[in-house]
Amino acid sequence: MSKSLLIRPNPDNNRLTRAVTGIDHSGEAQEIRVVEERPLTIYLNKQEIVTAMTIGDYPEYLAVGYLRNQGMLLVDDVITGVDYEDDIETVVVRTRRDTNYEEKLKKKTRTSGCAVGTVFGDMMEGLDKVKLPATEIRTSWLYKLSHEINTMPSLYLQAGAIHGSVLCHRDVPLVYMEDVGRHNAVDKIAGWMVMENALAADKIMYTTGRLTSEMVIKTALMGIPVLASRSGFTAWGVEIAKQVGITLIGRMRGKRFICLSGEDRLIWDADVKTVADEPKRSGRK
Repeated sequence: MSKSLLIRPNPDNNRLTRAVTGIDHSGEAQEIRVVEERPLTIYLNKQEIVTAMTIGDYPEYLAVGYLRNQGMLLVDDVITGVDYEDDIETVVVRTRRDTNYEEKLKKKTRTSGCAVGTVFGDMMEGLDKVKLPATEIRTSWLYKLSHEINTMPSLYLQAGAIHGSVLCHRDVPLVYMEDVGRHNAVDKIAGWMVMENALAADKIMYTTGRLTSEMVIKTALMGIPVLASRSGFTAWGVEIAKQVGITLIGRMRGKRFICLSGEDRLIWDADVKTVADEPKRSGRK
């Protein structure tokens, strides 16, 4: 397990899962762990923005990341406070700038991803300003990341029904977030990056979920040039990745992967004969 992880999954946190007893295919009683879902209401200053269903960890990062990825928290905004009230499951993000997004919130469109609806049109409009760096991505990094992330203890392996997003630097995973919605997981990473002033240009975003249009848009708006997944693609996700110049890599399992955008960043430095086959995973989907 990587010792460099700043935030890692905590499958031993009993607050994130619950024991439930049922009957299996043979009629025998069986107890399993199932993932919790909790509502989290996000305010920006005095305005209620959204209520998201989440597992409940890192609510401050989720709130800040959601607001940044929706274009409600601007790059030059000064955050004066992020306050989480556990008893009412609410986060209030306060900024020096006065904000009012009443008109913006009327235009919500529910996307194909998990969790809550998002202001999708405004996110698309922000793509024309995205300039991603001409960095490199080595195939040896991809193989190492895939093996390490997919064998790391996680809520997915314990209970399933959850997605993960991992912020990586070269072949080193740094921040691993999980949630019931893949977009919640990436929003937590976005919030961590904002609050920790982390650079994006040299990072890789890895996700366990599908490479959808919104995942590509959020990664691009965060300034991250590479998005990879063990899962597959949507056509629109690929189209947008080509438009903004993201290196989009999917179906990353064992020795295999496929790159459908930004292949010019790839450096083929790994001998696939030395790459181990992917072990079977025990997680429940």
